[in-house]
Amino acid sequence: MPGLVGKKVGMTSVFDENGANIPCTVLEVGPCVVTQVKTKESDGYKALQIAFDDKKEKNTSKAMVGHFKKANTTPKRKVVELTGYIREWKVGDVITVDYFQNDLWLDVTAVSKGKGFQGVVTRHGFSGIVGSTHGQHDRERAPGSLGGSSWPSRVFKGMRMAGHKGSDNVKMLNLKVVKIIPENNLLLLKGSIPGAKGSYVIVESPDRT
Repeated sequence: MPGLVGKKVGMTSVFDENGANIPCTVLEVGPCVVTQVKTKESDGYKALQIAFDDKKEKNTSKAMVGHFKKANTTPKRKVVELTGYIREWKVGDVITVDYFQNDLWLDVTAVSKGKGFQGVVTRHGFSGIVGSTHGQHDRERAPGSLGGSSWPSRVFKGMRMAGHKGSDNVKMLNLKVVKIIPENNLLLLKGSIPGAKGSYVIVESPDRT
């Protein structure tokens, strides 16, 4: 699906025409620069490579500096490939948040906040042991039996255990567009979006093919 790259600014709320208070996530979307146009003839598939967020040249590899110079733009921090664009774009073209001016619903892909190593109660919502009975000692938040101890003497695939929580790619579908502020490259979507403030997001239009 076609879309743009942006950055999560934070959350706020706005009032609609009926006076209802709507919680919104504020995204800074674009301007994105087209850095490469991939075609079936040259690359085997059709896609558009776009870049977002300026970066210092001294912190960029020489190969990427040359890549961005071909697009007549400064080095960028985030580069992604997206497919499904109807319009034929050229290298060096700039796509702004106005691209979504006719969209009512958008999909957003983001990386959720990392929570580090967590136990089964936090990670999977285990209830734990309510009260201390049968001589239990310091076992209130333990996972319990894993099963299959004597046979097949291994941990079953998909067993819910303690481990790393968060830092997952999460895609939110059909978020309502509340407001677009083109002069500030801002996009307001109804509801919350995974990720911390300042994290990158990919905003896509589900209505276009």
